[in-house]
Amino acid sequence: MKKRMLGQGLEVSALSLGAMGYGKTRDIPDRVEMIALLRAAVERGMDFFDTAEVYGPWTNEEMVGEAFTGMRDTVKIATKFGWDIDQVTGEHRGGVNSKPEQIRSAVNGSLKRLRTDYIDLLYQHRVDPDVPMEEVAGVVKDLIAEGKVRWFGLSEAGANSIRRAHAVQPVAALQSEYSLWTREPEAEIIPTIEELGIGLVPYSPLGKGFLTGKIDADTAFASNDLRSQIPRFEAAAREANRKVVDLITAIGRRRNATPAQVALAWLLAQKPWIVPLFGTRKLERFEENIGALDVDLTPDDLAEINDAGIAIQGARYPEAILRR
Repeated sequence: MKKRMLGQGLEVSALSLGAMGYGKTRDIPDRVEMIALLRAAVERGMDFFDTAEVYGPWTNEEMVGEAFTGMRDTVKIATKFGWDIDQVTGEHRGGVNSKPEQIRSAVNGSLKRLRTDYIDLLYQHRVDPDVPMEEVAGVVKDLIAEGKVRWFGLSEAGANSIRRAHAVQPVAALQSEYSLWTREPEAEIIPTIEELGIGLVPYSPLGKGFLTGKIDADTAFASNDLRSQIPRFEAAAREANRKVVDLITAIGRRRNATPAQVALAWLLAQKPWIVPLFGTRKLERFEENIGALDVDLTPDDLAEINDAGIAIQGARYPEAILRR
């Protein structure tokens, strides 16, 4: 699989697989199948995988650790700290917590669950307004010096937080939502990280499934599906937002590609240091997504997308989540 360079010399596969969708609860009923999918991804050349202590909490990291037993040198694992999780019981108490003692405890727990003695890329999952970024970065800098962590990352951080952290410990990657229907990072975040030499790992590159073209105004979501609460997925918004799907579907026909492949190829074409992070529970969808690496959008294709001027309808999250 093609490689890309994030920041600070971190080279990874050009696409990354997120394990969040394989289990965010204490019980993962199809754990065996998901471990098989993670291993199949490695067989197909992927080496960059994403998890977090809060997924479960803890069970997702344990699953990833089991999946990659015996192949640690061939994969790069990213995990995250930053939510207020009781380090004894695993209770997710809500809110954020990046106090130094919490970071160290979280990292030690992650190392055990991942069955490793180092974490390739350690993200702060969300900025903690009560702990200065300089202090957070300082703790991670110490962990890097101790050999427990190799690279430092931030998730959904603003430009000021990125600069403050980077001044203490150079940041290798920022993980933020970015896609054809979430382009807000282009205003300030992307120019900032380009200036600082930080890579971008955009999550939800397929718009939580919308950009695959398989969701329309009649699609019904289960009550426990977050999309049932997201304004952007309300029926009227979905109908309006079909314009972007229709556009990438038409481009895909010309390029012998699916809408999902065009959406991923568009991200890959934006900057050479962007590594999209997608999630899928099916091997055929995984193979479809990595096929985006063979889709070469022309300058005319990219101009057609950018000049379309499609205004996406609906907020990307419910107001309660956006306020966190």
